[in-house]
Amino acid sequence: MSNIYPNQHVRLLVGSQHLYGHETLQQVDRDASEIVSGLNQDGQRPSEIRAQPVLTTPQAILHAIQESECDPQCLGVICWMHTFSPAKMWIAGLQALRKPMLHLHTQTHRDIPWSSIDMDFMNLHQSAHGGREFGHICTRLNVRRKVVVGHWQDASVLSQIDSWIRAAAAVHDGRQLRVARLGDNMRQVAVTDGDKVEAQIVFGYEVHGYGIGDAVQHVDAVKEDNVDELCQAYAIDHILDPQLRPGSPRHNDLREAARIELGLRSFLNEVNAHAFTDTFEDLHGLQQLPGIAAQRLMADGYGFGAEGDWKHAALVRAVKVMTRGLPGGTSFMEDYTYHFDPQCPAVLGAHMLEICPSIADSKPHAEIHPLGIGGKKDPVRLVFNAITGPAINASVIDKGDSSRLLINPVTAIEPKHDLPKLPVARVLWQPHPDLPTAAAEWIQAGGAHHTAYSNSVTQEMLEDYARILGLDIQLIA
Repeated sequence: MSNIYPNQHVRLLVGSQHLYGHETLQQVDRDASEIVSGLNQDGQRPSEIRAQPVLTTPQAILHAIQESECDPQCLGVICWMHTFSPAKMWIAGLQALRKPMLHLHTQTHRDIPWSSIDMDFMNLHQSAHGGREFGHICTRLNVRRKVVVGHWQDASVLSQIDSWIRAAAAVHDGRQLRVARLGDNMRQVAVTDGDKVEAQIVFGYEVHGYGIGDAVQHVDAVKEDNVDELCQAYAIDHILDPQLRPGSPRHNDLREAARIELGLRSFLNEVNAHAFTDTFEDLHGLQQLPGIAAQRLMADGYGFGAEGDWKHAALVRAVKVMTRGLPGGTSFMEDYTYHFDPQCPAVLGAHMLEICPSIADSKPHAEIHPLGIGGKKDPVRLVFNAITGPAINASVIDKGDSSRLLINPVTAIEPKHDLPKLPVARVLWQPHPDLPTAAAEWIQAGGAHHTAYSNSVTQEMLEDYARILGLDIQLIA
């Protein structure tokens, strides 16, 4: 995912005070460097953690936070009170803080040195109550933060830090994200629309509308040599239906699909958008609805929402940023139909065309079939079953006065039967705790029929993301 920021980092801000003397502050600085070095050597961090000079005055704290705020590559700050850092020193800095913050409540040494502990040791290792002082002022100032408690080398602590950094990366990306909306939303549909101004205030991303002709100009400008190259890539990356191969009756349809993909990539690059929507009701100038194009763009890290659903285009992008480098994948998804068999109740998730191949269980088939809506030529699409196992469905809801993130863990299962007449990518899952409960709670919460489906993201990452942004969280499990 080359379009996700490669040089991002997190800053460790360590609090102390001059009361303890120069030697103690030097030790605090050494301890902070040791922790940062250890965290970075862990190899699991998605972004580097950088140590900053020990903070001992209100002016230094404010300056450090202002510098973090001004650095476009800084995702957020981790705050650690090594000793007792009087919290009134932090007021101005915390009031200036807009980026995500994690409060790491730890200490350098895991164990108490029973035979040698003295007051010098006690004065140096005061996070136990220094962190409470810091936590008090954060709560009083209503600072959103994640609190992680434990020794900094513990696996659970490292995992929680990793989750928060990934969520912070998604928030950082969202505050610079542009969603390109080709056409409007599917007509008369409520949940795919919403308040774009409020979304920009809460999430940071901009939603820009474009006429389909803006993209068609790029499609029409694609060179034949580039179409040839992409068709060759299709034959390598996917299993081509024989009728799509060179010399076969429908090969020109494959070429048109390739032309649409290349045109969309050019258009998105020109408008600097890393998420987009389309709708089958606005296709003037395109010969077929983008199917394989949307699928492959998602696989490269773009967010996508069908039927003009800009909220889920942005959410798919956010989850892809969160899960960068992790096994598995993330896709735009829709709850399509139910299997109410009491022995195996399940949901069949799919869409007309646009499911990301990052969740495929094997090499996808590139096929062409009729599409009963849209009034265009038969579109090319990738057909596959999804990987089985644990996954999560997440959905963002515009409630009018607030935004909600719905989270529902699911288990993807293998269909017991073939689906010879359903030529779309699909996944069969069992929602937790069960289908009737999950569906009822989802409906009661006002949930959308569109989701971001991922077998890569964790519940903790999504909750961290929601808390950073101040979203209402509803877990259905």
